[in-house]
Amino acid sequence: MTDTWTVARPFFERGQIAHLATLMPDGSPHSAPIWIGVDGEELVWFTIAGSLKDRNVTADPRVAVSITAPGAPFNMAHVRGRVTSRVEGKGAWQIVDRLAVEYTGEPYPRGIDPAAYRVRVTKAWSKDYSRGPKTQ
Repeated sequence: MTDTWTVARPFFERGQIAHLATLMPDGSPHSAPIWIGVDGEELVWFTIAGSLKDRNVTADPRVAVSITAPGAPFNMAHVRGRVTSRVEGKGAWQIVDRLAVEYTGEPYPRGIDPAAYRVRVTKAWSKDYSRGPKTQ
């Protein structure tokens, strides 16, 4: 983890929609919006078990995530990292519900089979383009 994670981390603690990039089997990128949060020093997010995101990170754990500040799209952060674990069952629901409450105020409706993920950040970057060219 780099020192820039300290600057980028608050972006992922705000309940803002992020965009996750995974790698397809042919190496091409796939990007999708997600709910994301921070747990300890790792990012956490979830998807439906068996979904394209789930299959992609199961095959290749490298991910990238970008996010903007609420109401300030020129203030942004980007991280790269590796999935450290795939969480299923009750453990997944704990992550899913925590994120759902943060984003909607309520636990996530049942009826899906979730897969939750923990990601170790290996590179982090943030920049506020509304304040000029300085890179954090």
